[in-house]
Amino acid sequence: MSQKTPVDFWFDPLCPWAWMTSRWVLEVEKVRDIEVRWHVMSLAVLNEDKIDELPEEYREMLATKAWKPVRVVTAAWQKHGAEVLGPLYTALGTRFHNNGEGPTLEAIAGALEDAGLPADLIEYAEQENFEFDAELRASHKEGIDKVGQEVGTPVIAVPGADGEQIAFFGPVVTPAPKGEDAARLWDGTLAVASVPGFYEIKRTRTKGPDFSNL
Repeated sequence: MSQKTPVDFWFDPLCPWAWMTSRWVLEVEKVRDIEVRWHVMSLAVLNEDKIDELPEEYREMLATKAWKPVRVVTAAWQKHGAEVLGPLYTALGTRFHNNGEGPTLEAIAGALEDAGLPADLIEYAEQENFEFDAELRASHKEGIDKVGQEVGTPVIAVPGADGEQIAFFGPVVTPAPKGEDAARLWDGTLAVASVPGFYEIKRTRTKGPDFSNL
Protein backbone atom coordinates (compact mmCIF):
# COMPACT_ATOMS: atom_id res chain seq x y z
CA MET A 1 0.00 0.00 0.00
CA SER A 2 1.24 3.49 -0.82
CA GLN A 3 1.79 5.80 2.11
CA LYS A 4 -0.47 8.84 2.14
CA THR A 5 1.13 12.25 1.71
CA PRO A 6 0.94 14.25 4.96
CA VAL A 7 -0.64 17.68 4.65
CA ASP A 8 0.00 19.92 7.66
CA PHE A 9 -2.73 22.52 8.17
CA TRP A 10 -2.48 25.37 10.69
CA PHE A 11 -5.78 27.02 11.65
CA ASP A 12 -7.36 29.50 13.99
CA PRO A 13 -10.97 28.37 14.63
CA LEU A 14 -12.15 31.99 14.57
CA CYS A 15 -11.26 32.63 10.90
CA PRO A 16 -14.07 32.00 8.38
CA TRP A 17 -11.63 31.89 5.46
CA ALA A 18 -9.49 29.21 7.11
CA TRP A 19 -12.71 27.30 7.75
CA MET A 20 -13.61 27.37 4.05
CA THR A 21 -10.11 26.21 3.09
CA SER A 22 -10.23 23.41 5.66
CA ARG A 23 -13.46 22.07 4.19
CA TRP A 24 -11.85 22.12 0.75
CA VAL A 25 -8.82 20.18 2.01
CA LEU A 26 -11.12 17.54 3.49
CA GLU A 27 -12.75 17.23 0.07
CA VAL A 28 -9.30 16.78 -1.45
CA GLU A 29 -8.61 14.03 1.09
CA LYS A 30 -11.45 12.03 -0.50
CA VAL A 31 -9.98 12.14 -4.03
CA ARG A 32 -6.23 12.43 -3.53
CA ASP A 33 -3.90 10.21 -1.50
CA ILE A 34 -3.33 12.72 1.31
CA GLU A 35 -3.81 12.78 5.07
CA VAL A 36 -4.48 16.08 6.84
CA ARG A 37 -2.66 16.77 10.10
CA TRP A 38 -4.16 19.65 12.09
CA HIS A 39 -2.17 22.27 14.00
CA VAL A 40 -3.12 25.35 15.99
CA MET A 41 -2.16 28.91 15.15
CA SER A 42 -3.56 32.16 16.52
CA LEU A 43 -4.62 35.45 14.97
CA ALA A 44 -4.30 37.00 18.42
CA VAL A 45 -0.67 35.92 18.71
CA LEU A 46 0.03 36.99 15.12
CA ASN A 47 -1.22 40.51 15.71
CA GLU A 48 -0.29 41.19 19.34
CA ASP A 49 2.88 43.15 18.45
CA LYS A 50 1.03 45.41 16.01
CA ILE A 51 -2.30 45.72 17.78
CA ASP A 52 -2.15 49.54 17.85
CA GLU A 53 -1.86 49.64 14.06
CA LEU A 54 -5.07 47.69 13.46
CA PRO A 55 -8.55 49.12 12.88
CA GLU A 56 -10.51 49.53 16.11
CA GLU A 57 -13.09 46.92 15.12
CA TYR A 58 -10.40 44.31 14.48
CA ARG A 59 -8.62 45.16 17.73
CA GLU A 60 -11.84 44.65 19.64
CA MET A 61 -12.47 41.33 17.90
CA LEU A 62 -9.02 40.06 18.80
CA ALA A 63 -9.39 41.20 22.40
CA THR A 64 -12.89 39.81 23.00
CA LYS A 65 -13.25 36.82 20.67
CA ALA A 66 -9.95 35.44 19.44
CA TRP A 67 -8.37 34.00 22.58
CA LYS A 68 -11.20 31.87 23.97
CA PRO A 69 -11.64 29.27 21.23
CA VAL A 70 -7.95 28.87 20.48
CA ARG A 71 -7.19 28.33 24.17
CA VAL A 72 -9.82 25.61 24.39
CA VAL A 73 -8.54 23.94 21.22
CA THR A 74 -4.96 24.05 22.51
CA ALA A 75 -5.97 22.64 25.89
CA ALA A 76 -7.90 19.82 24.20
CA TRP A 77 -4.83 19.02 22.08
CA GLN A 78 -2.49 19.02 25.07
CA LYS A 79 -4.75 16.95 27.31
CA HIS A 80 -6.24 14.53 24.78
CA GLY A 81 -3.82 14.35 21.86
CA ALA A 82 -3.55 15.75 18.34
CA GLU A 83 -6.21 13.33 17.07
CA VAL A 84 -8.95 15.44 18.69
CA LEU A 85 -8.03 18.58 16.73
CA GLY A 86 -9.83 17.66 13.51
CA PRO A 87 -13.16 16.67 15.11
CA LEU A 88 -13.10 19.65 17.49
CA TYR A 89 -12.28 22.09 14.68
CA THR A 90 -15.18 20.70 12.66
CA ALA A 91 -17.53 21.04 15.62
CA LEU A 92 -16.42 24.60 16.36
CA GLY A 93 -16.47 25.74 12.75
CA THR A 94 -19.91 24.27 12.15
CA ARG A 95 -21.30 26.21 15.09
CA PHE A 96 -19.31 29.44 14.60
CA HIS A 97 -19.64 29.77 10.84
CA ASN A 98 -22.25 27.47 9.31
CA ASN A 99 -24.82 27.87 12.09
CA GLY A 100 -24.02 31.53 12.75
CA GLU A 101 -23.57 31.09 16.50
CA GLY A 102 -20.26 32.94 16.57
CA PRO A 103 -17.37 32.24 18.98
CA THR A 104 -19.46 32.42 22.16
CA LEU A 105 -18.82 30.39 25.28
CA GLU A 106 -22.10 28.59 24.63
CA ALA A 107 -21.00 27.64 21.11
CA ILE A 108 -17.61 26.43 22.37
CA ALA A 109 -19.26 24.34 25.08
CA GLY A 110 -21.64 22.88 22.52
CA ALA A 111 -18.74 22.03 20.21
CA LEU A 112 -16.93 20.22 23.01
CA GLU A 113 -20.03 18.09 23.51
CA ASP A 114 -20.37 17.53 19.75
CA ALA A 115 -16.75 16.32 19.59
CA GLY A 116 -17.16 14.04 22.60
CA LEU A 117 -14.70 15.98 24.73
CA PRO A 118 -14.93 16.78 28.46
CA ALA A 119 -17.10 19.78 29.28
CA ASP A 120 -14.56 21.15 31.76
CA LEU A 121 -12.24 22.15 28.90
CA ILE A 122 -14.39 25.29 28.64
CA GLU A 123 -12.63 26.50 31.79
CA TYR A 124 -9.54 27.25 29.70
CA ALA A 125 -11.40 29.78 27.55
CA GLU A 126 -10.98 32.63 30.03
CA GLN A 127 -7.84 31.43 31.82
CA GLU A 128 -5.73 34.59 31.90
CA ASN A 129 -2.46 32.84 32.72
CA PHE A 130 -3.12 30.18 30.13
CA GLU A 131 -1.58 26.87 31.15
CA PHE A 132 -0.61 25.89 27.60
CA ASP A 133 0.41 29.30 26.30
CA ALA A 134 3.93 28.12 25.43
CA GLU A 135 2.59 25.18 23.42
CA LEU A 136 0.14 27.43 21.56
CA ARG A 137 2.89 29.90 20.67
CA ALA A 138 5.28 27.15 19.60
CA SER A 139 2.68 25.63 17.27
CA HIS A 140 1.83 29.06 15.87
CA LYS A 141 5.51 29.84 15.30
CA GLU A 142 6.12 26.55 13.53
CA GLY A 143 3.40 27.35 11.03
CA ILE A 144 3.94 31.07 10.50
CA ASP A 145 7.72 30.70 10.17
CA LYS A 146 7.11 28.65 7.04
CA VAL A 147 5.38 31.54 5.24
CA GLY A 148 6.27 34.79 7.01
CA GLN A 149 4.54 37.26 9.31
CA GLU A 150 2.71 39.09 6.50
CA VAL A 151 0.00 36.44 6.09
CA GLY A 152 -2.49 34.78 8.40
CA THR A 153 -4.46 31.56 8.64
CA PRO A 154 -4.54 28.98 7.18
CA VAL A 155 -1.00 27.81 6.50
CA ILE A 156 -0.56 24.55 4.57
CA ALA A 157 2.67 22.58 4.22
CA VAL A 158 3.32 19.49 2.09
CA PRO A 159 6.47 17.51 1.22
CA GLY A 160 8.22 18.74 -1.93
CA ALA A 161 9.92 16.64 -4.57
CA ASP A 162 13.30 17.26 -2.96
CA GLY A 163 12.10 16.31 0.51
CA GLU A 164 11.82 19.91 1.69
CA GLN A 165 8.37 21.17 2.65
CA ILE A 166 6.40 23.43 0.34
CA ALA A 167 4.38 25.85 2.46
CA PHE A 168 1.84 28.49 1.53
CA PHE A 169 -0.93 30.67 2.91
CA GLY A 170 -4.42 29.82 1.72
CA PRO A 171 -5.80 29.39 -0.80
CA VAL A 172 -8.74 31.57 0.15
CA VAL A 173 -11.68 29.99 -1.69
CA THR A 174 -15.44 30.37 -1.39
CA PRO A 175 -17.51 28.34 -1.73
CA ALA A 176 -15.32 25.34 -0.99
CA PRO A 177 -15.13 23.18 -4.15
CA LYS A 178 -15.95 19.49 -4.00
CA GLY A 179 -15.04 16.33 -5.86
CA GLU A 180 -12.88 16.76 -8.94
CA ASP A 181 -13.15 20.55 -8.69
CA ALA A 182 -11.45 20.28 -5.28
CA ALA A 183 -8.80 18.00 -6.76
CA ARG A 184 -8.05 20.36 -9.67
CA LEU A 185 -7.59 23.29 -7.32
CA TRP A 186 -5.30 21.17 -5.15
CA ASP A 187 -3.16 20.07 -8.09
CA GLY A 188 -2.92 23.62 -9.39
CA THR A 189 -2.07 25.06 -5.99
CA LEU A 190 0.76 22.56 -5.53
CA ALA A 191 2.04 23.24 -9.03
CA VAL A 192 2.20 26.98 -8.38
CA ALA A 193 3.57 26.71 -4.84
CA SER A 194 6.34 24.33 -5.91
CA VAL A 195 7.94 26.88 -8.27
CA PRO A 196 10.95 28.23 -6.30
CA GLY A 197 10.55 31.81 -7.49
CA PHE A 198 6.79 32.01 -7.02
CA TYR A 199 5.72 34.78 -4.67
CA GLU A 200 2.00 35.63 -4.83
CA ILE A 201 -1.19 35.35 -6.82
CA LYS A 202 -4.32 37.28 -5.92
CA ARG A 203 -7.67 38.31 -7.35
CA THR A 204 -10.29 40.80 -6.21
CA ARG A 205 -12.71 39.57 -3.53
CA THR A 206 -16.15 41.14 -3.73
CA LYS A 207 -18.10 39.22 -1.09
CA GLY A 208 -17.68 37.24 2.08
CA PRO A 209 -17.43 33.46 2.51
CA ASP A 210 -20.27 31.29 1.22
CA PHE A 211 -21.23 28.53 3.65
CA SER A 212 -24.30 27.41 1.70
CA ASN A 213 -22.77 24.24 0.28
CA LEU A 214 -21.03 22.99 3.43
